[in-house]
Amino acid sequence: WVVQLEKKENKLIYTNPLNINNRVGYDNQPTFTPDGKSILYVSIKEDKQADIYQYNIKSKIHSQLTKTQTSEYSPTIVPDGSGFSCVVVELDSSQRVWQFKLDGSFNKIITEQVDSIGYHTWLNKDTLLYYKLTNPHSLRAINLKTNDDVWLCNNPSRAFKKIGNSNNFIYAIRDSASITLRIYNSILRESNIYTTYPSVNEDFIWYPELGLIKSENADLLKYNEQTKAWETFLSFAPLGIKKITRFVFDSKTKQLAIVSNL
Repeated sequence: WVVQLEKKENKLIYTNPLNINNRVGYDNQPTFTPDGKSILYVSIKEDKQADIYQYNIKSKIHSQLTKTQTSEYSPTIVPDGSGFSCVVVELDSSQRVWQFKLDGSFNKIITEQVDSIGYHTWLNKDTLLYYKLTNPHSLRAINLKTNDDVWLCNNPSRAFKKIGNSNNFIYAIRDSASITLRIYNSILRESNIYTTYPSVNEDFIWYPELGLIKSENADLLKYNEQTKAWETFLSFAPLGIKKITRFVFDSKTKQLAIVSNL
């Protein structure tokens, strides 16, 4: 789904909701292009192959960007905006991060020496945070210039996000019933608990204007630092949505893309 965000009576609301992938199947992991005019996402069609597609918001046209024998997941805009990186499941089942140009053409393999990557995000042009499929699963940071690979925690959530223009980031550690969200200060090299939530739903983002936001069922919840409480600020139940599994904001164009299991 794509919606437009507006402020009405000092409250954020959404308008013009549109289901852009109204079909049975896998359409997931959206991200906005740097100009905010398109959305990149993963789609699996009849051939069972995961490829990256692009949706043009104005024309409402979908186009396939990657057409490979490998499977591409988690498109993520690289720091200089020149392309996107993906977790690629290679023919031998290795899972590494590749980089593509914005037109979908292959550029290079980012993590030549690192395998078993589940998810990733950029901290800066030289540092990649990644979820490694170890036993137990772990969150790590690799310096792409020096190949220094640092363990951060075990049992992380699949979401971990850079905070604004800093090199600090927020991540979560899961147990059987809850998540504990922590902020890592890259200058001090220390991690501190930010808040917790009594649910194993692990999808969250850090929005520059609003702070920490997480999904729970059909709602988006915002963490209020002053009251130390979670507040529901957008509900998508009126659209028939039962569970939000991914979501992403574009602060420039005030748009929101959400993925739901109906």
